[in-house]
Amino acid sequence: MNGDNGFTYPAALLMIVVVSSALLVAQQQWSIVVKRDKEKELLFRGRQIYKAIESYYNSSPNNTGLYPKSFNHLLKDNRFPMSKRHLRRVYTDPVTKRKSWGIIYDGKGGIKGVYSTSPDEPMKKAGFEKIFKVFENTKKYSDWKFIYEPKKEGAT
Repeated sequence: MNGDNGFTYPAALLMIVVVSSALLVAQQQWSIVVKRDKEKELLFRGRQIYKAIESYYNSSPNNTGLYPKSFNHLLKDNRFPMSKRHLRRVYTDPVTKRKSWGIIYDGKGGIKGVYSTSPDEPMKKAGFEKIFKVFENTKKYSDWKFIYEPKKEGAT
């Protein structure tokens, strides 16, 4: 009989534990990378919609300052002889993966902002660009509201 026979089984078990632990750490790191990418994409898409609403509002005939009634108005603005595109396409919410966003209306049926409906807590807590500083230290993605409010005369 050889004395090494009892060594193989515990070594195999130890190897399984080590590999499983390494895979668990890798999976956790990967989920952090995926969440950060979703946050970056949410900020990009929210900013695109924000800028489209701003463009639509500022392009209103006779400076009437109207918000769009739907995303379709951002895709094709027929208020002029030649239609104008304020948004290239309607984006999905990258966090929820749904086509629908939470919508913020202006009181007259116009869309002045959007937000993700995700109740998840964001990883990003600081370092937002100036127009989105209000996102700092928020508790959930649905608190990231991309709202276009026109500047008042004399405001900085």
